[in-house]
Amino acid sequence: MNISDVAVKTGLTSKTIRYYEEKGLVTLPLRQDNGYRRYTSRHIQELTLLRQARQVGFTLEECRELVGLFNDPHRHSADVKRRTLQKITDIAQQIEQLNAMREQLITLARRCPGDDGAECPIIDSLAGCCAVKA
Repeated sequence: MNISDVAVKTGLTSKTIRYYEEKGLVTLPLRQDNGYRRYTSRHIQELTLLRQARQVGFTLEECRELVGLFNDPHRHSADVKRRTLQKITDIAQQIEQLNAMREQLITLARRCPGDDGAECPIIDSLAGCCAVKA
């Protein structure tokens, strides 16, 4: 199977597939006599795992670990579950941080008159010129 076939089957671009190969995230395909890569169903599975893991927020390094576990016949599901639970915790922390940022921006926007004047509490606060009053 060639790279364009793999791209269709996995939903990834050829460029992304080559990038993942370059970064060592997938098993390198064998080369044919003409130099073209030859992919197998195992590559499809690895690349599909990567695409779906990225969609739910795993980093490239975390994806490397997941592909390693995928290819390890002696893996323990507990290891995969532990990584998944850690990702859930990480995402919850990110959500808290984003909510805090949102609240700060709402406060700043409420303090700004939004008129033609030069005075802007948003700029002043971001520049550290003054504290925004709650």
